[in-house]
Amino acid sequence: MEGLSHIALPVLGIVAVSVVTFYAVSFAEIREKSFKDVYDSENEVGFKTSLSSRERRSRREANKKRPRS
Repeated sequence: MEGLSHIALPVLGIVAVSVVTFYAVSFAEIREKSFKDVYDSENEVGFKTSLSSRERRSRREANKKRPRS
């Protein structure tokens, strides 16, 4: 039983360090992406909204009004 604890403790330590490293890298990438998004949004001219449903509706109405040939 003592031999098992000599093996299990280092393995658990390695697993714990790998989990902490994974989360640290993930959060760093998320933070970097969010800063990049903020920087990109500051460089845009104006505010772009999502008008996809309005665009679809206006295209449908335009297709209905357009005479078919």
